[in-house]
Amino acid sequence: MTTTQELKPLKGVKESPLEELYTSGHRTCQGCESALVMKLMIKAAGPRTIVLGSTGCMYVANTTYYSTPWVVPWMHTQLGSSGSAALGTAAALKALMSKGKMKDEPINVIAFCGDGGGADMGLSAISAALTHNQYNLLILLYDNESYANTDIQVSGSSPWGANSTFSPPGSLHRIMNKRWKKNTAGMLAVGHPQARYIATGCASYATDLMNKVRKALTIGGPTFLHTLDPCPKGWDYDPMYSHELGMLAVKTGIWVQYEVEDSKVILNGPSKMLALGKKRLPVEDYLKRQGRFAHFTQEDIDYFQHQIDDMWERWWIPGVIPPGLEGS
Repeated sequence: MTTTQELKPLKGVKESPLEELYTSGHRTCQGCESALVMKLMIKAAGPRTIVLGSTGCMYVANTTYYSTPWVVPWMHTQLGSSGSAALGTAAALKALMSKGKMKDEPINVIAFCGDGGGADMGLSAISAALTHNQYNLLILLYDNESYANTDIQVSGSSPWGANSTFSPPGSLHRIMNKRWKKNTAGMLAVGHPQARYIATGCASYATDLMNKVRKALTIGGPTFLHTLDPCPKGWDYDPMYSHELGMLAVKTGIWVQYEVEDSKVILNGPSKMLALGKKRLPVEDYLKRQGRFAHFTQEDIDYFQHQIDDMWERWWIPGVIPPGLEGS
């Protein structure tokens, strides 16, 4: 079993399939963008898909007893095991088909994980999965920038300075999370040049996200997709603004949308226009819309802006390859 399904690129949302494979029954928070990512992911993939979900928001909220939104087959796996589950499932399908124990047909294998289960605990398993080019699979990391399911603990994907239950601002130390957000997709792309497709996305740009899911599932081999998912509970904002905050993250240059296809980097949508010279929106437009940054002083905002400016002006490729290789 080496073939993949034929999933044509979509020219717009109106071309997306009408069939809903992630339906009512989930118990996500109002305004949850991760639920929208799941909906768009499986809509793009289609019914001949097996979904695997590691512990996190999209497991707990989607698996209440006798109540699940998944219309396709799905299985739960442990917090750091999305890569292992995807690889094992793809290998099992290939073995069963080669032995004639099931119909030889392309079946999509998608494993999803949050930033805690993917960027932190499950990173080694994802890395291992990306080394097995003989299996077709997609690992999707939905990133709400905290361990949101267990009450908003800081993760390796949490932004610098963000308020969380593990990094609350205080009178002596206003900034408790002094780490910059982990560059997970870029790290995997550089570390696994043989992986044919690694990309980033955001549900605020639905067509772009669905096309990236389709490309990841049809290009062949193990692939990885990292989405930024605004979270009303963890980011502290009115749920009606989830879509707008996703767009602001991209238009301020904080979140860069790109694809690494066969080692070639392609910036997409607004990120491409920013790289071509379009003016970025100030990060203040994004930060001040969220309660998790309410303690920021102007000095903090300026520092955040400087870091984003530095990424766009000095990195070899914004959001992908940082500076520091001069003279090598």
